[in-house]
Amino acid sequence: MGKTISCSVFLALISCFYLQFGTALDTITPSKSIKDPEFIISQSGVFRLGFFSFANSSNRYVGILYNQIPVQSVAWVANRNKPLKDSSGILNISNDGNLVVLNGKTEILWSSNVTNTAPNTTTAELLDSGNLILSNGDDGGSSLWESFEDPSNAFIETMKISTDVKKGRKVELKSWKSPGDPSDGNFSFGIEPFNIPEGIIRKNNQIYFRTGPWNGNMFLGAILMTTVYIDGFYVVADNQQQTFYMAYEYSNDSILIYCELDSQGKFIERRWDAGKGNWINRYSSYQTDCDVYGYCGAFGICDSSKRPVCSCLKGFKPRNIEEWSRGNWSSGCFRTTLLQCQRDNNNGSGGAGQDQCLKNCSCFAYAYDAGIGCMFWSGDLIDVQKFSTSGVDLYDLYIRLPSSELDKGKKTKVIVITTVIAGIVVITISALFLWCRMAKQRVGSTLIPLSERNEKRKHIKHKIYRENSIGVKLQQLPLFNFKQLAIATNNFNHAKKLGQGGFGLVYKGILDDGKEIAVKRLSKASGQGLEEFVNEVVVISKLQHRNLVRLFGCCVDKEEKMLVYEYMPNKSLDAFIFAVICLPNMQCEGNFQRSQMYSAMEFYC
Repeated sequence: MGKTISCSVFLALISCFYLQFGTALDTITPSKSIKDPEFIISQSGVFRLGFFSFANSSNRYVGILYNQIPVQSVAWVANRNKPLKDSSGILNISNDGNLVVLNGKTEILWSSNVTNTAPNTTTAELLDSGNLILSNGDDGGSSLWESFEDPSNAFIETMKISTDVKKGRKVELKSWKSPGDPSDGNFSFGIEPFNIPEGIIRKNNQIYFRTGPWNGNMFLGAILMTTVYIDGFYVVADNQQQTFYMAYEYSNDSILIYCELDSQGKFIERRWDAGKGNWINRYSSYQTDCDVYGYCGAFGICDSSKRPVCSCLKGFKPRNIEEWSRGNWSSGCFRTTLLQCQRDNNNGSGGAGQDQCLKNCSCFAYAYDAGIGCMFWSGDLIDVQKFSTSGVDLYDLYIRLPSSELDKGKKTKVIVITTVIAGIVVITISALFLWCRMAKQRVGSTLIPLSERNEKRKHIKHKIYRENSIGVKLQQLPLFNFKQLAIATNNFNHAKKLGQGGFGLVYKGILDDGKEIAVKRLSKASGQGLEEFVNEVVVISKLQHRNLVRLFGCCVDKEEKMLVYEYMPNKSLDAFIFAVICLPNMQCEGNFQRSQMYSAMEFYC
């Protein structure tokens, strides 16, 4: 951006000239064109359209510039790829009704290139929004062409970056070759619908940066833009019409802001600082190497806080170790152990009752976001990035691994725990042995009083009696083993869950004989001991009433304590007594379900 001199006298002369001939200052007509160095100004003087040059260059361009600030700031360029070589340029409406830029030889260097049925009534008006609109007066002033729909590198308030899938039309930014050369550069910025709309920067038509999916408030992969979205960024998606666009509109008119796709491929938000007399960068899409699309390759994860920044996801290893050792991670990673369905080549048939992702061998990962719902990925996972703490809640990504990889982690823990325990045992035995030797050497051993020894004997006898009593009581009850109930409830599957409370969870189950049951699995945090549990079961088992749910039996296995009731298909009484405010279940793509609710009670809808 170069400096330009503001000349109020010259502007005044131009204004008087336009008023003298009865022509609006913001409009070009078939009878009134502008010649270098003339220009037109939007109604409130925010923007101007005319001829300009960059510093240290004699090339002349026709463009839209900010009019009320001292720094030359270009919002749009017409003849960006065909500059004028002298000051003989003309901007007018041609005989066919198009807005054109001509050189001194009347050669067309740029054209709006539209079909116009009434060229004699066509006008081009510059609005205070910075949009130049070519319209036809005989057609109710309908727009034939707009500069907002043919942008250069600047993204201005109320402009739309859009994609129309049905029409195959995109409105996207195009970077300049350099700050002083507005011809087409290597980068473009547009919105891609994919399954969920995302902002995409391409370098030579290859994805270079992605914002991540839009969740209704922000792009999940561009967390530093959070404060910007509060100012008015938004995305609108019409899936039925297959149209998608991104725009922004700030509520504070006193702040002058625009966005730019610079020549290095960075999407930058700039704010005018009157005190400093220059534009200040507020946000840049490119912060670290991790922002470059696929920097760590397939199944690699990028973490800018670590060195090296790239590593492989759990269960994967580098595809080309030599390249990785040199700091080139683009080759990515590959799976160390194939998934079971891949080895069997059965097109992804998983275990019965599992989520669709588990049943589909091509589903490699899933995640959940409150604004989007469930998401799942197939094929190579590319562009995975770990974000540092930023005050933004982002989704966790769950990677599909073979069971052997999960077992490895368990074995490692077992080895560590076993080593620690072995060390503690050795130290304890040594300490006991040393203590015994020291006790023998003492003169006059300390004796335990007889009363205390009798008390200990009583405690031991009471403990033995209590355990025997519990055993007798358990023998009086119909008992279920843990495996039997696990099979009946499909291993306590989440889909079998009927409810939840302070006691724990309740699951629906079906026994081998077809009988439907409700299994109440006592929570370890309930604080109820084995003796209290058994006493309660004995009492409940002796009570029978037509309005009471029948207790079939119980299960006591190590830390597990469960009650087995008859299944009530019409829910329990508490469902009618207590009012529970629930959001409807959200059915997610990939058959991952999640219920959300707002309630003081631990019930699931």
